[in-house]
Amino acid sequence: MTNATASSVPLSNRITPSGLSTHPSTQCKIKRLIDILGALIGLGITAVVLGPIAIALCLDSPGPVFYSQVRCGLNGRPFRMWKFRSMVVGADKLQRLMKNEAKGHIFKNRNDPRVTRVGRWLRRTSLDELPQCWNVLQGQMSLVGTRPPTLDEVADYAPHHAQRLLVKPGMTGEWQVNGRSGIADFEQIVQMDLDYQAKWSIGYDLMLIFRTVEIVFNRNGAY
Repeated sequence: MTNATASSVPLSNRITPSGLSTHPSTQCKIKRLIDILGALIGLGITAVVLGPIAIALCLDSPGPVFYSQVRCGLNGRPFRMWKFRSMVVGADKLQRLMKNEAKGHIFKNRNDPRVTRVGRWLRRTSLDELPQCWNVLQGQMSLVGTRPPTLDEVADYAPHHAQRLLVKPGMTGEWQVNGRSGIADFEQIVQMDLDYQAKWSIGYDLMLIFRTVEIVFNRNGAY
């Protein structure tokens, strides 16, 4: 797993969109209150499922229960994002050996051999993302926002990509309710993120949350 820390990320990788105003959602106290309440509920669920998931993960693929990776948040600030581990130990180093089936600054492989049996189930149910509630509680993420990019992705951004960094990254968002893993074109993800910024309201956030719950229970679109 990656050993980088947010504090060790080179300043050249700390991309701050220039000439662009931070999105109003970042200053909305109601949105932040919803994030805190949702994160507390999510962490409560995490505490309940932690034991069974930890046992299943260790029996299937020995290694740490949690996986972390440095991602870019609001205005490109790096933070450490947490998930339940869904891949074999050392998966990051093996990525260069895998075929990328996506287009643009993202990586996707439908039959990625690095994903463990338990990890595949965690992804289908989205349980692997529950630890991100800790990031939401800390204010690094939101329940609803844009897809959190990696440092490598942001380093290769074209100027028009920077606008997606004007909101906090979210546990869910437009991409989650409109295709999830089935979206394999980075430019499509960028457009969805920009659409979210244009449509944003508290009511729209709540609608996306409810739609995400429905999709997760139906296990649609994730792999």
